[in-house]
Amino acid sequence: MALRKKGEEKILDMDANMQGNLSFKEPVNLRINGKFEGNLDTRGNLTIGSTAVVIAEIHGDNIIIGGKVKGRVTAKERLTLLPGAVVEGEIYPTRLNVTEGAVFEGKCIMIHDFLNPEELARYLEVDLSSIMEWANSGKVPGIKEGSSWRFDRKAIDSWIASGKIGK
Repeated sequence: MALRKKGEEKILDMDANMQGNLSFKEPVNLRINGKFEGNLDTRGNLTIGSTAVVIAEIHGDNIIIGGKVKGRVTAKERLTLLPGAVVEGEIYPTRLNVTEGAVFEGKCIMIHDFLNPEELARYLEVDLSSIMEWANSGKVPGIKEGSSWRFDRKAIDSWIASGKIGK
């Protein structure tokens, strides 16, 4: 694993076999070329190279896949599957680009800018009853229209980053 700084840009290259949890609070350009198993929570750009094998739950901003991925992938900005990519599992992208030659087998649910309570529960991986309790008590940023709630995804992301989730 190598960390390089290019101006203020942080680039992290992983060619090793790793297992565990990786979490980044600041944007970084992470490139995985080896094998990884576990959980990835990234900010910035995540590239899974053509030689990589990843079995993980992945949350990130801009995710580019050229290798093999098995698991759940949530891309808050864009998910790109390059030729030769093989993705098996569930994907939750805001925007999706599947290049000819990529293989995807599983379930895809697009993330919208505004989420209803059920979509927010899936997005946060919590029970719907928790979402409704938080919304009705003002703990989660949301907009009530009549008897319905809607939630701005960017406001939710800021709320999560502030550490106020569930408080």
